[in-house]
Amino acid sequence: MGKRKSRSEPAPKKIVKLETTFRCPFCNHGGSVECTIFYKKSLGEAKCYVCSENYSTTVTPLTHAIDIYSEWIDACEAANCDEDDDGANY
Repeated sequence: MGKRKSRSEPAPKKIVKLETTFRCPFCNHGGSVECTIFYKKSLGEAKCYVCSENYSTTVTPLTHAIDIYSEWIDACEAANCDEDDDGANY
């Protein structure tokens, strides 16, 4: 008598790792911005080690480093739009 064929294990899913270092929006150095998250203090901070620019925001347990960096970029763009609007009024 023959044996039954055993089922093969499904392939393991690849775990996607998010970046933790980013390009600085001020000095444009790649990999110089590092995000740190302090969940107990509900504080997230992005800091550039080249030009010493930094950004702080409140975080939740679902926040990752890319979220803090994205908020920083959005805040920079909002500040630039506000400056452009102020100069247009003569």
